[in-house]
Amino acid sequence: MRVKKVSQGYSVSTKVAVRYAETDQMGVVYYANYFVWFEVGRNAYFQRIGYSYKALEEQGLLFPIIEASCRYLVPAQYEDQLIITTQLLAVSASRLSFLYSIFRDETLIATGQTTQAFVNRSTQRPVSLKKHYPKLWECLQKLLAGNSNGVVNNAREDFSG
Repeated sequence: MRVKKVSQGYSVSTKVAVRYAETDQMGVVYYANYFVWFEVGRNAYFQRIGYSYKALEEQGLLFPIIEASCRYLVPAQYEDQLIITTQLLAVSASRLSFLYSIFRDETLIATGQTTQAFVNRSTQRPVSLKKHYPKLWECLQKLLAGNSNGVVNNAREDFSG
């Protein structure tokens, strides 16, 4: 997993190998598995900046997906070695969006986007990230395009105060 600065902000890249169970009878990856790989990318992104879904959920913050899309360009197949690149697209007080690019070698095989809401675990109601989780809010704001200036080793340490 690596974090790199790109012209639009930071991205985190994660490797996955296509398993046999992820393919259909034709030997290509079943379409829904791309969304699973997007989740792998999101988890890697949060881990790389020093946060984890599990810890945030234990603090009462949930991130349900409220919108997702994928554009399939070239089919992935069994045993392909893929790279999922995840980039933070937008953050508001109540939601965040990620962009995804999936590569096989240098070939872009799929792109996607997800939007997640911030929800209180006990009430299942939207919550303001800026108000209730200000350190995470600040960290994510600094990782947005135009707000960052270098490679992030551990953003939670770099941006927590």
